[in-house]
Amino acid sequence: MKQMNPYVERIYNGIVKENPVLVLMLGMCPTLAVTTSAINGLGMGVSTIVVLIASNVIISALRKVIPDEVRLPSYIVIVATLVTVVELLIEAYLPSLYAALGIYIPLIVVNCIILGRAEAYANKNTPGLALMDGIGMGVGFTIALVILGLIREFLGAGTAFGAQILPSGMEPMGIFIKAPGAFMVMAFMVMVMNALGMVTRANDMVESGCDGACAACAMSTNCGTKKEAAPDEQIKAEPAAAKAAAPAGKEGQANG
Repeated sequence: MKQMNPYVERIYNGIVKENPVLVLMLGMCPTLAVTTSAINGLGMGVSTIVVLIASNVIISALRKVIPDEVRLPSYIVIVATLVTVVELLIEAYLPSLYAALGIYIPLIVVNCIILGRAEAYANKNTPGLALMDGIGMGVGFTIALVILGLIREFLGAGTAFGAQILPSGMEPMGIFIKAPGAFMVMAFMVMVMNALGMVTRANDMVESGCDGACAACAMSTNCGTKKEAAPDEQIKAEPAAAKAAAPAGKEGQANG
């Protein structure tokens, strides 16, 4: 199979294979809290995209300058500065969205997605790849939030992006814009991802220590070969181990 371009791969992985919400299960707090409507999910997603892209590029550019001893505090300072800028812009130009998102905007500073990508990817790759990784992860996060918010808003209030679409005479199910509804819709979306095999693939990648950047990995062409050869090597190793143990057993019988 033709190898995917590493830049395109980062975007594809962030949206599908390594979707931070539906596959990696990161950032659950804002995901479940702010998605009472699609517009809230979109606002949180776009805010996170801006911070994620900027932090990835800055941290990647400074990866050889920041000492390992103060790596994480440095990341937090960079992310906190970016979040403050985004928060002030939202408060100034989108006050209604600022009121809806509330405390969850400053909490982007400690979002697992932001710090996780900084440590796992941006710190080890060039600014160009870090930029694509930020775009992919941010877009994947936003898509998940918008879909979750849209489903909850439609079922719980009968609207979509604030527009009434539920036919007259039908009552919305208010539970879906409350906390239990968030968990129910989230469980349904994860079930769909499981059915598509995405979650299993992600778990295998985590257990094997793979970061999903196959196109940029020098060993990627050997992954499949290694997995196929592993059982054969184990079978070959068992007789060798038995032969090595045989002389010791005979010697023990002779001494006895």
